[in-house]
Amino acid sequence: MIDPYTSVVDLAAAIRAKDVSPVEVAECYLDRIAALDPVFNAFSHRADDEVRAAASAAADAVTRGRPEDLPPLHGVPVPIKDLADVAGWPTTYGSLATDHAPKRASDPVVRRFVDAGAIPLGKTTTSEFGAASFTESDAHGVSRNPWDPDRTPGGSSGGAAIAVAAGMAPIAHAEDGGGSIRVPASCTGLVGLKPTRGRVTSSVVDAEGLGTSGVVSRTVADTAVALDVLARHDPGAWWSPPSPARSFAGLLSEPLLSDRRLSDSLSTDPAHARLRVGVLTTSPIDGIGVDPACVTAVGTVVRALEEAGHHVVDAALPLPPADELLSVFMKIWNVSSAGIPVAHPDRLEPHNRAQRQAALTVDSLAYVESVQAAQRLSRRIVEAFAVSFDLLVTPTMACLPPRVGAWREVGDPVTASHPMAVFTSLFNVTGQPAVSVPIHHDEPSGLPVGVHLVAAPWREDLLLRAAHFLEQVHPWAARRPERCAAGEM
Repeated sequence: MIDPYTSVVDLAAAIRAKDVSPVEVAECYLDRIAALDPVFNAFSHRADDEVRAAASAAADAVTRGRPEDLPPLHGVPVPIKDLADVAGWPTTYGSLATDHAPKRASDPVVRRFVDAGAIPLGKTTTSEFGAASFTESDAHGVSRNPWDPDRTPGGSSGGAAIAVAAGMAPIAHAEDGGGSIRVPASCTGLVGLKPTRGRVTSSVVDAEGLGTSGVVSRTVADTAVALDVLARHDPGAWWSPPSPARSFAGLLSEPLLSDRRLSDSLSTDPAHARLRVGVLTTSPIDGIGVDPACVTAVGTVVRALEEAGHHVVDAALPLPPADELLSVFMKIWNVSSAGIPVAHPDRLEPHNRAQRQAALTVDSLAYVESVQAAQRLSRRIVEAFAVSFDLLVTPTMACLPPRVGAWREVGDPVTASHPMAVFTSLFNVTGQPAVSVPIHHDEPSGLPVGVHLVAAPWREDLLLRAAHFLEQVHPWAARRPERCAAGEM
């Protein structure tokens, strides 16, 4: 029997060792989906027969081949967010307004999963066009948090997060254009890494570079393995670095030290090896308070880092006025979203209809000026970061997961998303890597609370080592929602 909460690292090893068959693995998760998805609504598209056929082919490859020749995710089921194309499947973008015809080819990020041996396990739900931190849409209905079905799983990768948190998948593809990996990870008690801009090709054509692909997972090691699969040079992308020289998964065991020690190799002062950690717990946007549970979660991380000898200070970032920051981000976001092809404009949800109308009022010069403003902001923050910090620690969200439908009290899900994405969206503008780790549970509500770690561009290695250190100090992988913790199936 298979524990559906087995880590990807262990599951892939068990398949290679022939301890378990890819067919058994697929059936385990298909059974979980059949039992749990009617409650939580993680999947927008299922293709169970295709999954079974792919699992059978994977099992044949195990029988015929040598374990060392199998790719790293051989036989591992991975659901794909419904913003990415999978050949033969529709991509709805969570919308009734789009063409739902089967796609002719898979996006590069999907091909990388398949090349690594993974089996696409259906499509996961998202808000319409991934525009909100609530995973609710006219196309696919309301998606619910496994920790409390009356709460949102976050968004826009809410379906992906539900699938992993509820044990319907071992790991899931996700995308992040303003917090859409990190926010659902926080809401559902998972690890969610947004890589550096350009590190991983985005599924959606994204001229501004706000968005990127990644995964939500239960462990840092699983996230690192997935990043090794996805972080490959893409010669067709506008920006894509060379493939990393070393495995991210292989770096997790290295000491959590600052690279400043390399600039003074003769020094024996331990301070040269300490990380400089900045802490920010006040909202970058005036008028948005931070829930005490989110501040408490940051305190847990701060104590762990201080006890390990790292230097922690209060952080200040050179931010423009909040209304200017929001204006720049939303102008770029609206124009970018308007580029998604729409077959039936009359079926758009009201907030996306309004965003498209707003995009039509932005002339080309105003758009370019907004992109330039975003680039100047990025430079200021990244340069200040380099002088002051190795890591920045913030809450992932300023609030606990809201109740489903709570956005209606505000008027639209995008505005209602601001307290959820206030700490995350800035780093889509700067392009820095950032990860949410499930370090805390709020006792009164029983809900998970994530903490957000940010590093300098291209420093996913440091970010993952810091997250791995915290996972060792405060283990979280064994936590499971009571409604889903039925163990083996």
